[in-house]
Amino acid sequence: MTNYEEQAYKELLLWEKKMLRKPSAAGKLSKNIQDKINGWIPDKVHKTVTTAIKQMTRGVLFGAEFINSEPSLSTSLEEMEQEVLKKISFYRKAGAAEGGITGAGGFWFSLADFPLLLALKMKLLFEIASSYGFSVLDYRERIFIMHIFQLAFSSQQNRQKVFSQITNWEQNSKYLPDDIHQFDWKTFQQEYRDYIDLAKLAQLIPGIGAAVGLVVNYRLIDHLGKTAMNAYRMRLAEKGKFRLDQTPAMALFGTL
Repeated sequence: MTNYEEQAYKELLLWEKKMLRKPSAAGKLSKNIQDKINGWIPDKVHKTVTTAIKQMTRGVLFGAEFINSEPSLSTSLEEMEQEVLKKISFYRKAGAAEGGITGAGGFWFSLADFPLLLALKMKLLFEIASSYGFSVLDYRERIFIMHIFQLAFSSQQNRQKVFSQITNWEQNSKYLPDDIHQFDWKTFQQEYRDYIDLAKLAQLIPGIGAAVGLVVNYRLIDHLGKTAMNAYRMRLAEKGKFRLDQTPAMALFGTL
């Protein structure tokens, strides 16, 4: 293995252990607080976010607006990830700029940030998949993208469940339901809302909305990008294209 692959493998091990970690007391307390906060947020904010998520997920699974690049032909992990890091950097900056502009515009402009940011996140995931050589024309790869999204923006309890679903994906994906409506959209929407509501709520406050929107969007996209990188590293490891040693996830859930 190259030095780059060794470092990437160490990062993958740390990430997998983080995904498998049990929910902490602090995490459970935070979840309870978030449930209370959800009751304070105006219904029009909840409706805006929910509608945006529904529309975006339909586009991801049935539309073609995100598909504009062919799978990468790179065989080197380092080459793949150089391409991925450039895309993450671009979308971080785009998300930060969008968050700053909408945050400075006040309440109604900030509401517009939710669907715009969601579109940027989904577009990034599609491009990352292609960079790692996976075709997003495959329905199963789009479902995998949805799982990555859940890994990045869920409670630890739900994250563990989703992580088990993407482990050994090549085998597990063969048993996906033919009817996409069987996907658990309710949990998907609620987990995403719970994850971002607390951070994004401050963006609605006059005077600090621009600064909050810029910083929060930058960090959310950066977090999503790193989650996607490790998810695809795990896929490559399972396919024998990265490293054949068992990772914690492989040992726990099985290998091909």
